[in-house]
Amino acid sequence: MGSKSDAYEIDILKATTGQATTIITTTPLTEVWVALYTVAPTDSTTGTEVTGGSYARTASKGKWSVPAAGLTSNNAVITFPTASVDWGTVVAFAICSASTGGTQLMWGTLTANKAVNNGDTASFASGALTLTED
Repeated sequence: MGSKSDAYEIDILKATTGQATTIITTTPLTEVWVALYTVAPTDSTTGTEVTGGSYARTASKGKWSVPAAGLTSNNAVITFPTASVDWGTVVAFAICSASTGGTQLMWGTLTANKAVNNGDTASFASGALTLTED
């Protein structure tokens, strides 16, 4: 069984968050989007993304640290629209290639589930979301 080198893992994180890569020859994504889920995705399933009630994925390109040691975190606050209905309990997030549809690139569960009710504004403080490669 093989494994990726640290340098390649860092490039994958850069590509995922719309940053210029060093090894992978690709054009960075024009935007990357953060999505919220009430049922967590897996590597092979898409989970249940929040819908309705003013929900929309949030653009996050430029809000991620330069990857190091196999990880990157958001380096700016990521804020979603204010909920106009109860969204349910958010348990996970994902990085997606488009504002709707597209490809789910990476996902993670939240350390603390959060009920988002009518009138709430979901947001993540700088450093709250982490993507890892290893």
